[in-house]
Amino acid sequence: MAIPERPPLWALLGEGFSGLEGLRLATQWRQLAALTGGTGTVLLCPGWQAPEFSMLPLQRFLGQLGYDARPWGIGRNGGNVPDLIALLADRAAEEAARAGAPVALLGWSLGGYIAREAARELPEAVRRVITLGSPVVGGPKYTRVASFYRLQGEDLDSIEAEVERRAAKPLAVPIHALYSRLDGIVSWEACVDDREALAENIEVRTTHFGFGVSPDVYRIVADRLARDAAPATAG
Repeated sequence: MAIPERPPLWALLGEGFSGLEGLRLATQWRQLAALTGGTGTVLLCPGWQAPEFSMLPLQRFLGQLGYDARPWGIGRNGGNVPDLIALLADRAAEEAARAGAPVALLGWSLGGYIAREAARELPEAVRRVITLGSPVVGGPKYTRVASFYRLQGEDLDSIEAEVERRAAKPLAVPIHALYSRLDGIVSWEACVDDREALAENIEVRTTHFGFGVSPDVYRIVADRLARDAAPATAG
């Protein structure tokens, strides 16, 4: 599948309507809070240059469903991918040891790619990964921030080759890759994983910045996490 180097201009302009997803979330919060929940640790991984609190709505939602939803504990996602993969793998191992069970990883944009790769490094500590608008191929090459990386002197072809090299080792945990054709930041084609045997690609209708507050995304996240989570008990 050919991947355009960046999403079309109309999709980028559509990112201006991302706030509407927040309004939809507010009106549907009660229904969402009644979805099937579970127990277990979920580490939330923010997108490129995003702080941990950008995942707060998802953290609160998952907390209401009974999960021990936590920030990834690394701070802002500064984009140093090799270091962040190693740090997240260590965090997943720590949390899995603390909880006595593998953790789930939920990552937005670049955070999702880092989550995938941490699971590739340490599958025994991770039970499943959910990615939201994450470039699973090409690194930043097929995103709106590609020009920024080039200005910083980065070789995008080399980064893409490194992504391909890492992908030669199959993932050993289920992956749920959510993508949207309305994404104005990451080319949706780059978010589709057509190689991993354990990958499920799920199309949603939201903007890139809407992934974190889309009620449609929340329903999918709740369903996938509940598939292997112990049922939540009424408190």
